[in-house]
Amino acid sequence: MKSELIKVFVADESGQGITEYGAILAFVALLVAVVFSFAQGSLTSAISQAFSNVVNQLNQLNSYTST
Repeated sequence: MKSELIKVFVADESGQGITEYGAILAFVALLVAVVFSFAQGSLTSAISQAFSNVVNQLNQLNSYTST
């Protein structure tokens, strides 16, 4: 009885997918942290500039549609 319960427990893979996604997410988060630490602010300014460009383009689009 005990050995069959252990076999069923070992063969059950119902939580394996979530565990794998969690491991991948942890790896990506670690990779992002490493990239940001090596970039030392240059990446932050590039992202800020990209968002500023998007905001400026949306403001221009808004001014075109309001006239």
